Amino acid sequence: MANKLVIVESPAKAKTIGKFLGRGYKVEASQGHVRDLPKSQIGVDVENNFEPKYITIRGRGEILSKIRKEARSAGKIYLATDPDREGEAISWHLANVLGIDEGEACRIEFHEVTSKAVKAAVKNPRKIDMDLVNAQQARRVLDRLVGYKISPILWQKVKKGLSAGRVQSVATKIICDREAEIEAFIPEEYWTLSTAFTIGSAQVAARFTGFGEEKVELKNRADADGVIAKCEKAKFFVGAIKRGERRRLPAPPFTTSNLQQEASRKLGFTTQKTMQIAQQLYEGVELAGEGSQGLVTYIRTDSTRIADEAVEAVRALILDAYGPDYLPEKPNVYKTRKSAQDAHEAIRPTVVERRPEKIKASLSRDQYRLYKLIYDRFVSSQMTPALYDTLGVDIDSDAGVRFHFNGQRQRFAGFTSVYVESVDDAQEEADNTSLPELSEGMAAKAGEMNAEQHFTQPPPRYTEASLVRTLEEKGIGRPSTYSPTISTITGRRGYIARENKRLVPTELGRIVNDMMCKNFPEIVDVAFTAGMEDELDDVEAGNADWHKIVSDFYGPFEKDLEKAEASIEKVSIEDQVSDVPCEECGAMMVYKMSRYGRFLACPNFPACRHTMALPNNIGVSCPKCGGELLERISRKGRKFYGCEKYPECDFVSWDRPVADKCPVCGSYMVLKRGSRDTLYHLCANETCRHKVAVENTQEE
Repeated sequence: MANKLVIVESPAKAKTIGKFLGRGYKVEASQGHVRDLPKSQIGVDVENNFEPKYITIRGRGEILSKIRKEARSAGKIYLATDPDREGEAISWHLANVLGIDEGEACRIEFHEVTSKAVKAAVKNPRKIDMDLVNAQQARRVLDRLVGYKISPILWQKVKKGLSAGRVQSVATKIICDREAEIEAFIPEEYWTLSTAFTIGSAQVAARFTGFGEEKVELKNRADADGVIAKCEKAKFFVGAIKRGERRRLPAPPFTTSNLQQEASRKLGFTTQKTMQIAQQLYEGVELAGEGSQGLVTYIRTDSTRIADEAVEAVRALILDAYGPDYLPEKPNVYKTRKSAQDAHEAIRPTVVERRPEKIKASLSRDQYRLYKLIYDRFVSSQMTPALYDTLGVDIDSDAGVRFHFNGQRQRFAGFTSVYVESVDDAQEEADNTSLPELSEGMAAKAGEMNAEQHFTQPPPRYTEASLVRTLEEKGIGRPSTYSPTISTITGRRGYIARENKRLVPTELGRIVNDMMCKNFPEIVDVAFTAGMEDELDDVEAGNADWHKIVSDFYGPFEKDLEKAEASIEKVSIEDQVSDVPCEECGAMMVYKMSRYGRFLACPNFPACRHTMALPNNIGVSCPKCGGELLERISRKGRKFYGCEKYPECDFVSWDRPVADKCPVCGSYMVLKRGSRDTLYHLCANETCRHKVAVENTQEE
């Protein structure tokens, strides 16, 4: 009979840990928080030192009853929630519910779900860290005060269902500020001039830089024509030559924000999807022949630190798989940001010998892709730099005109043989430019001059990846908050929309942001919000009292609330009218926003409740009439595909049609998903049903 009870957060982790501990242990899952502030009221006693009022979360009663029953018969209880503020707070709530003494060593902590780590943690229980708990309480109380005090004003002055929050309001402001920059941007004209020079048997593409050492910008066509005129009779020759070597260093192993950024760039994942899949890899995946295993270390971290044991293991693997040239003399060590809490290691595979290809059959498509990303990044971080030969050549003329050529060629792949980090809004340099053997004074013959007009570009809109990077750089939020913040402003609140993977403020987002900036400047102030994060870190370190931090914030905030209620005028948001008539009453439908995105609704609500999903063109022709196929949503919420010419054309398919035709019978084909998330095209002809496997290279 089990006489020791271990309580974790998720059923998946419970399953994994249960196999590690075996007989004598019972592992139960709390499924996250069991207590929280009530939704129906503010739940914070402002008059009594901001003491929070906790209640059992609706739906958790049955879970708590089961845990209490197991606890009564257990000789020892271990609280094994996640190793961060939130996890510490969950353990504290569980201890309160179960009547565990605050001084009892009941808390166990591990940073990877492996047999070794879990068994070591059970041998070394500790007391609940109240500094961590109080840091979480302070954040929760501050967020509740901001949300429950400002939101009613937004409901009254704008519309119901809106909310304000410390971090979400700052994130919204950052995106709105960028949009304002873009709208205010005035493009400036400039020109570039380039040509291909023949030098001996070699050809090099060079660009005009100026007159001798003087750098010159070509601002218009006349400037470019003036240089071309000088070049027509000029004699060109090779000027200064500079040869060198460039070392490209590997990127450090992933922190949470780095992982979210890179998964967005390389895999097209949202931050929410990245964290969902990473959580699965952390908690445990059923592997053939091994059972449930945690594949990566804890996924909420701002540190690039790696355990010595893991460094030794990956260095041994690099030496064996790639050879001594790819292994640095000493391990690579990376600096962690000054503002980082550094409570956990960087994200890495728990067992470096568990290569992605070995376990691919046990993982879903997305699990494999994310695990491979984490694995390759970790291995490459401990490899030697990539080496490049570089060549810079000035091509001068007797007319004083100077062109310049830059080239580089990879001499040694180093870490790039495993992994190369992506970048936002930039082009990768070519690594294999031809580097001809040239000497000063060689004659150069210019080819046709190519003058191109350009205009300066405004700063790009944020992607999820670049927004996460900005939040981290400015000290807004922490690793655990980036994903829920973006999900809130893009989903539930509708303040931000996605257009071609870029984040754009909606009209509603602009209105709420303007209101927040005018009436609650401190809430949306980047420096103030970052400073608040530092104060929460002080609470965690035991250097500050959380009650005082909340009190110092609430005094000025309360005055701002009083002014806002009296001064803010009601805002009317006009619905944008579409060109789609309502199928029920004929009125022109209007665009609305829900937590799932924009949709069409009848303006005669509530008399007419008809709604429609916005049609999404999938880029495939209708096999019946040649029109465009649209993605639609049925009345019961199921996705289907129909012709844009409905009702004239009644083609419809529950499966997504593809552009390819069946190579056997010529019928149209549809996209299907097989076991382990493999994809294939299936012939829609019932008498044929030919299958064609396809590469899993894009998000559907």
